[in-house]
Amino acid sequence: MYNKRLIFWAACAGILFFGISITTLGSVIPELKTKFELDELAFGTLFSLLPFGLMVGSLIFGPFCDRYGYKFLLSLACISMFIGFEGIAYAPSQTLLQVCIFLFGLGGGAINGATSALVSDISEENKGANLSLLGVFFAIGALGMPFILGILDNAFSYDVIVSIVGFVTLALAIFYLVIRFPLPKQAGGIPVAKSLHLFKDNVLLLIAFFLFFQSAFEGIINNWTTTYLGEHLSMAHDSALFALSLSVVGMTVMRLLLGSVFRNTAPKTIWIISFLMILSGLVLLTIAQSFIIASTGLILTGGGLAAGFPIMLGFVGNRYKDISATAFSLVFVIALAGNTIIEAAA
Repeated sequence: MYNKRLIFWAACAGILFFGISITTLGSVIPELKTKFELDELAFGTLFSLLPFGLMVGSLIFGPFCDRYGYKFLLSLACISMFIGFEGIAYAPSQTLLQVCIFLFGLGGGAINGATSALVSDISEENKGANLSLLGVFFAIGALGMPFILGILDNAFSYDVIVSIVGFVTLALAIFYLVIRFPLPKQAGGIPVAKSLHLFKDNVLLLIAFFLFFQSAFEGIINNWTTTYLGEHLSMAHDSALFALSLSVVGMTVMRLLLGSVFRNTAPKTIWIISFLMILSGLVLLTIAQSFIIASTGLILTGGGLAAGFPIMLGFVGNRYKDISATAFSLVFVIALAGNTIIEAAA
């Protein structure tokens, strides 16, 4: 027996630290460039290792969790992230830093997918709503690291802050080891025929490629919004960054609403609302002549994107209950490919 509420909050804690990890490298890259005297080639290599690690972590978590359960995978993922945090803080060489960043992404990709699959598994109903609430914690984490570094910048160096966050992640790994999780769904071994059928399921592939384009679109917003605002509105860089963060705020608020107020709303209705919000947001960004209108457009765009992953992953969880984590792996890998392609293009 296991406590569903405790497991849900444990999953939320995991994805919170994934959110922190996903913005840590970008937040401290100026310090790393100075410390290691990185040129543009070395700088690009560091950033390419993170999505590569995310992709590998997303690929392996599913079969592992279906076969052996979530306990050890989540714990190992946190330990991998812990090594990544400590490496970013104190790695003595550029080579060791590269290894640590790969492990950082590896643990992050695994914990991102595993927590989503876990919440889906423990949710008999309203999978999409519960996954929306899970997504709120990712957004809090993603906003949290730049905020923490900004607040504590004058009191502590970046390496001390990153190291402390790493040790909290290690504590989470220990926590995962002492609580009870659902039993493995395929303790006797993954059914190979059914796993291979995933690649032939047109509905599953349609969901995966929907999330491929959603992830790519999110990458466009993250990579090019500040440049667009700077060129189109002559907006200062710090103001453009603040406006960009409002898109995350819009996504966070909408996911909170999806998990509460709109918890029992039909997905069709949510899709209509979401696409109208995205369309309105993009129109406002196109015609914006002021900070307020541009910010409103970003809030609406972020809010419109909020439902994509939770609802689609809820469909996957309902369709493949007995090998849900393996199905999630396939979907996450294809979705991450969209974001990775946009990152490379940027």
